[in-house]
Amino acid sequence: MSASRVVRVASGQGFWGDWLEAPRRQVEGGAVDYLMLDYLAEVTMSILQKQRERDPRMGYARDFIGAMESVFPAVAHRGVKVIANAGGVNPQGCADALLEAAQRHGVRGTVRVGVVTGDDILDRLDALLADGHPLANMDTGEPLAAVRDRVLSANAYIGSGPIVEALARGANVVVTGRSTDTALTMAPLRHEFGWAADDWDRLAAGIVAGHILECGAQCSGGNCLHEWRSIPDLANVGYPIAEATADGSFVITKHPGTGGRVSVPSVTEQLVYEMGDPSRYITPDVVADFTSIRLEAAGPDRVRVHGITGGAPTPFLKVSIAYRAGFKAVGTLVYAWPDAMEKAQLADRVLRERLDRLGLRFDQVLTEFVGATATHGALAGDGRDAPEVQFRIGVRGGDRAAVERFTRELAPLVLNGPPSVTGFAGGRPKVEEIVAYWPALLDKRAVSTAVHILE
Repeated sequence: MSASRVVRVASGQGFWGDWLEAPRRQVEGGAVDYLMLDYLAEVTMSILQKQRERDPRMGYARDFIGAMESVFPAVAHRGVKVIANAGGVNPQGCADALLEAAQRHGVRGTVRVGVVTGDDILDRLDALLADGHPLANMDTGEPLAAVRDRVLSANAYIGSGPIVEALARGANVVVTGRSTDTALTMAPLRHEFGWAADDWDRLAAGIVAGHILECGAQCSGGNCLHEWRSIPDLANVGYPIAEATADGSFVITKHPGTGGRVSVPSVTEQLVYEMGDPSRYITPDVVADFTSIRLEAAGPDRVRVHGITGGAPTPFLKVSIAYRAGFKAVGTLVYAWPDAMEKAQLADRVLRERLDRLGLRFDQVLTEFVGATATHGALAGDGRDAPEVQFRIGVRGGDRAAVERFTRELAPLVLNGPPSVTGFAGGRPKVEEIVAYWPALLDKRAVSTAVHILE
């Protein structure tokens, strides 16, 4: 294999709900070998599980089907391969819908789908607990048994291994459930370059490339704090591409003629996103040392990344568990100048006193004064000079009836509270079920993945 051979992995989605045009633009804008689409977040898994409870055919990111319809020509005729964790809690259902779409577009014969399963451990929870896996909350140490009867979803974060297997078996589209975001980029590099499972430095490089790509345009000019005023043509922003070589070094770039900017500052901002201990970025495949990363400008919209080191992974997988945790409702009123902040504060006191007189009790009542103190709290001052303030108040608790009654107490303030209400945003607040997050660790040996190839 030539040491100078380049494999191009393009990011086309950074989350479920990202720009629908991005996948097509990535495959049509220039040469790419792989298109990586990242759809999942912790809360997404619980949403998908609730959808599947209503309809067993659902439980996956449906935007993925539309994205694939826009890139079928590139997959069928140019050999671009797609890797996505759009399967959510129903990877098989996602693959079935994908093949139906391929049939409609006349390309089913050229689409070979690899389906990765095994991350969903919801049906195994009781057996795992009985076998001595406490699945204790990583933040509090509380055992899962405390909320077991309210669990909605439970998924282990799997690594790149099964994706590599699917590619080796000829898949040109790979659909997973809750893989790590970084595995979607690292897997094709492992496959193309033949990196060994204990080649820690190169695997760490693949993880870093995946971390840079996983949030889409956030590293190519979007949400960019350092240079946001000067980012060109954000309406036409280009999504990032990693041009990788076998030694583990790579260049982050974007297609010519697109907006945004790839620079050392923009890539740096993404690198520190969701960062804990920078010397120990833990994944199922490798522990990457982010302090070893070296960045250097390599031309317009090109940043070279090199020098990355890594070490052996831990014996655990992280598990994302979602559980029902009561109900909430949030409502808003907007107060105008003069004395907007004082009016909003009075509205808060009046509403809380009325709730108390009704005997309503909640686990939490939270008030924010948006436009004055909500973002920066005390650092913003007292908000007295704000020309308008949005009074936003939310309650949460286990009694749905109490939360429902709260929703009826906000609107009366429009006429029987402080003056100058300019908006009752969204009407009466809606009662919503709270889905809480429970992070845990599980011995890797307790999780087995499987790969199925569909044609």
